[in-house]
Order: sequence, then C-alpha cells, then structure tokens
Amino acid sequence: MYEYKDKILRCIDCEEEFIFTAGEQLFFADKGLKNEPKRCKSCKVKKNDRIAANMQAYGQPFPRERVEVSIKCALCGIETTVPFRPTQGRPVYCRDCFLRMRASTSHVHVPLT
Repeated sequence: MYEYKDKILRCIDCEEEFIFTAGEQLFFADKGLKNEPKRCKSCKVKKNDRIAANMQAYGQPFPRERVEVSIKCALCGIETTVPFRPTQGRPVYCRDCFLRMRASTSHVHVPLT
C-alpha cells in the first residue's frame, strides 16, 4: 500500500505555499482524482464564493444541453451510448469497461460481470 506524505504546493492565485496533507492525498486517490489541488483553502473558498455569487446574480449562463452519443467501446467493442461528445483521437469506453479501468487505477475493487 502506498504511504502518503504531506507535500508543500504553491497556490496559483496568491502564490503562497500550502500543505497537501497525506489525508487529503488519500481522499483524492480514493475518489480517483489525478490532479493535485491548485489553490490554498482560502483562495478556493474565495473562488467558490465568486462562482456562487455569479450564479445567483446571473443564473446558469449557458445551460448544458443533454447529449447522448452512440459509440463503440474501445475495449470490448460493444455498441452503447455516452452522455458527452467524445474527443477525437481519445478512446471511449462502455460503462463496465470504464469502471473496471478506473478501479484498476484507484485500487477500488469492482467485480467483473
């Protein structure tokens, strides 16, 4: 099992150093998050407050259109649909293959069906 250690990172907004704790790293790994945080806690709160204020003032500026695109899974080859427009040149997987791949990288057990 991987042992996490506190890391010192630099905030992209205020440029101050902050600690990405071992516990936070474990949480990120458990959730399958690959990127480290870019902002310290206070800058993250400020950013979220700005977003919330804009949403309250203006509402959802561009409501997301629901899409369902037919694809062929790059791993098992079955025909299925995905709720997004795939990026050209990147593989797209069915739900089962996606979950298996994600589980293999995040150390979460997903039974094979």
